[in-house]
Amino acid sequence: MNGLWIAVVVVAGFAIYAVSVYNGFIVLKNRVTEAWSDIEVQMKRRYDLIPNLVETVKGYAKHESGTLEKVIQARNMAMAAQGNVKELAQSENMLAGALKSIFALSENYPDLKANANFLELQRELRDTEDKLQAARRFYNGNVLALNTKIEMFPSNIVAAMFHFEKRDFFELAESEQDARNAVKVQF
Repeated sequence: MNGLWIAVVVVAGFAIYAVSVYNGFIVLKNRVTEAWSDIEVQMKRRYDLIPNLVETVKGYAKHESGTLEKVIQARNMAMAAQGNVKELAQSENMLAGALKSIFALSENYPDLKANANFLELQRELRDTEDKLQAARRFYNGNVLALNTKIEMFPSNIVAAMFHFEKRDFFELAESEQDARNAVKVQF
């Protein structure tokens, strides 16, 4: 009889532990989803600002249409990017590079650099880039917590039982790091 009680206590203890770990995975999974949503909100804000920025620059740099078209093309590709985190990060890298060229263009047009609309759009875009960077850090922190819990023993047993999978980090290419610094040009 004592052996039966010990077995019941052990099984009950394991069940309570498994439920607790499972609930922890659900919390982490939902935090990762929320963090990804934050990234998407900031990217949409950026996508919405870019056409206004391009239109402002067009008035000053009519013969620079190739650069402006590249920015719009990169924006459209980034907006259309569906799929995994790595594919989206790649399209974001291209967009950041295109934005770098539009801000470099403004150096050639003193009137553009002094234009209130351009300065406001630049400030908004810089603010959006800062928020996007914070959202990426928040996402990556939650992915780290989830991936660590999936890999650690004994929670990895529960993760395998319920098919919790590791998530990809939102990683930026070296060129995107350089491009982001260029986007934050101070006039």
